[in-house]
Amino acid sequence: MHHFCVRRGEMVCEGVPLRRIAEVVGTPVYVYSHATLSHHYKVFDEAFASIPHVVCYSMKANSNGSVIRAFTNLGSGADIVSGGELVRALAAGAPPSKIVYSGVGKQVWEIEEALRRGILMFNVESRQELETIDAVAGRMRKRAPISLRVNPDVDPKTHPYISTGLKKNKFGIHIGQAIRDYEWAARRKHIEVVGVDCHIGSQLTEISPFVDAAGRVRLLVDRLIRKGLPIRLVDIGGGLGITYNEELPPHPKQYADAILSAFAGLDVTLVLEPGRVLVGNAGILLTRVLYTKEATSLKGKGKKRFFIVDAAMNDLARPSLYGSYHAIVPVGPAARKKVTADIVGPICESGDFLARDRRLPLVRSGDLLAVMSAGAYGFSMSSNYNSRPRAAEVMVSGARFEVVREREPVRALAGGERTASFLAARRRKPR
Repeated sequence: MHHFCVRRGEMVCEGVPLRRIAEVVGTPVYVYSHATLSHHYKVFDEAFASIPHVVCYSMKANSNGSVIRAFTNLGSGADIVSGGELVRALAAGAPPSKIVYSGVGKQVWEIEEALRRGILMFNVESRQELETIDAVAGRMRKRAPISLRVNPDVDPKTHPYISTGLKKNKFGIHIGQAIRDYEWAARRKHIEVVGVDCHIGSQLTEISPFVDAAGRVRLLVDRLIRKGLPIRLVDIGGGLGITYNEELPPHPKQYADAILSAFAGLDVTLVLEPGRVLVGNAGILLTRVLYTKEATSLKGKGKKRFFIVDAAMNDLARPSLYGSYHAIVPVGPAARKKVTADIVGPICESGDFLARDRRLPLVRSGDLLAVMSAGAYGFSMSSNYNSRPRAAEVMVSGARFEVVREREPVRALAGGERTASFLAARRRKPR
């Protein structure tokens, strides 16, 4: 569910008309509903109430400080994949004791900072990474708490770009190799084995892949405990999908029941890494129509219609990158006439589109459109391609709204750049 709806012909977020946000802040702009963020977190957290657990919000979905703070105020920790995310998580109130560090490419300085801060654990993705963490911890005279991210070779039945649990994916250590690496880690003076981690992908809309992966992880945990390894944390990752179009993902309670069944009888704390399921439908991208145009073939057979808007693939990459669907709806009163059109942006790429061949009410220049379900992997994946400033971000709570990230000024695009000395202007030689 979410708190975006139409009242008297105008779309609102909670108690704020989207048209008002566009007038005050401009477009394109991301708009987040605080009530939706809070509701989604509470439903997810309460689904696991019967077992000790830690919710670590997966920051890569949306790393805006106010979004993270909305969750940490409710007791959340953070799942991070970079040193930058560590800094942002701490700034937004995430306790170090509730931070897990995932990702295949941890650098030495990032490992050092995480150890200094005293995070819950590193989710280790390779033997060489494990050896590096051991060496860094040794130099710092610390013990690094680790779990191994095991790859169970389970097909998550999702887009191949966001599948992470198959043998061919770059993530994790194959589950068949994990015992040897755990035994090696247990012998290290500066490594503390605390858990097992598994994450098989994102936007999963069926329970069966989770059940399959959890069953394989349970067998591994049982073997490790029999070998005397003190496994007290089982990190089952995230990946629960949301509704973008016609998907019918499981409710968090169904998901929780399946996971809890797999780990029944184990004296462990579950670590959960929800991301998209918390933020995806809590945000929209608000954009304004710049132009409309029609293209007619030379033979006069059929027309192609375009709605050109001020948001582009640099603002929301998912449609161009994954072919992803986002519902697009008029913010104001909709025309009765419907047409088929591509919704495209100003980027100089044919792949710059938010929707293709979409049936929509006819719109005019100046109309506002809401690109729905854009709270996850929207702003966090945005860029300055074509030297376009990144969009503003707004959070709504009840009848008020605040800018939680200013629109990037054009003058900031060259921040950090300087002209190479050998390219500096020189005096022209006299003729």
